[in-house]
Amino acid sequence: MRRESPLSVLDTRTIQADPPVTSYAAELVRGVQAHRELIDELLTEHSRGWALDRMPAVDRNILRLGAFELLWAADVPEAVAISEAVLLAQDLSTDASPAFVNGLLARLLEIKPSVVGGEADCQQPPLQSE
Repeated sequence: MRRESPLSVLDTRTIQADPPVTSYAAELVRGVQAHRELIDELLTEHSRGWALDRMPAVDRNILRLGAFELLWAADVPEAVAISEAVLLAQDLSTDASPAFVNGLLARLLEIKPSVVGGEADCQQPPLQSE
């Protein structure tokens, strides 16, 4: 929202450590940023009725996190990635957001083999949870 780089914000928050940034949260931020261009292309291509820049910021960022976990976080089960994103949308966004997030991430799950299969160099090691 402040037009700051997520990686810069992560670095600042990690230094401040109040509250501490978990290693898993930091890995999510780094992972989304590493794949952001492709994630945004996929979200744009597969969303129905919404341009990426017209989506509520909360939904857009929940979708980015969900897409990263779904496509590149080897230790996060696909159903868990989608379910957690839907729960975040329920807690943080509009009444219509959970269904939208669920539908769009389900479409990404359908094309996952062509996305990660075409990006052999993008495979990430499993995320470390705390």
